[in-house]
Amino acid sequence: MRILACLICLLAGPVLAETRQEVGLELVLLADASGSIDDIELSFQRQGYASAIIDPEVLNAIQDSLYGNVAVTYVEWATNTAVVVPWTVIDGEASAQAFANALTGPPRQAYGSNAIGGALLDAKRLIETNEIIAPRAVIDFSGDSIRNSSGPAIAAARAEVLAAGIVINALPILRAEDGRRAGANLEEEYAERIIGGPGAFMVTAEGRESFARTVRRKLVLEISGRTPAPRNGRIAAR
Repeated sequence: MRILACLICLLAGPVLAETRQEVGLELVLLADASGSIDDIELSFQRQGYASAIIDPEVLNAIQDSLYGNVAVTYVEWATNTAVVVPWTVIDGEASAQAFANALTGPPRQAYGSNAIGGALLDAKRLIETNEIIAPRAVIDFSGDSIRNSSGPAIAAARAEVLAAGIVINALPILRAEDGRRAGANLEEEYAERIIGGPGAFMVTAEGRESFARTVRRKLVLEISGRTPAPRNGRIAAR
């Protein structure tokens, strides 16, 4: 469906082509900001993504990709969703650094409990309403819980996202110091109820020490379009 959309836009004429930028991947980084994530953890997550996006391994993956660029937005979710960094085309060190700088400054804007279904649908809307066209679109969902306290059901939202040709990958965040805050089956729940679409996968952040490495590894896989060898639905950070 995403490839068909690209072909339709190519046939639509020069006016449309002038208003939509072509990239190799549209990527929504959908990060947990619910009540279980305090301000220190929120800042830590942002720093982890900021350091990952400027990592040489990630930059090499971008430059070696189909178009040599990707479009990325960072969105935090709780009861509401909030765009922390709007769509940014990253094609090298300077644009990656600008994205990283923009990520660490804004105040918290997402509050409340979990509304995972609503967050997935908001990410879908951001992909469908931007001024970008790409053959692939991915929602990179991270969180420390599978609870859905309000809004659309996870199953219905996930089905709508997948029907639009958008892949959902996941990054479950475990709390070694907190007894796996959302329960021992978080990884299995994410594998069964969150990820989906061609080549969908998840990686697990075991704690603070591995978080940035996990994010980096996940971004490289998503940007390059590679799928890790399955091992109970997850791969470990390297």
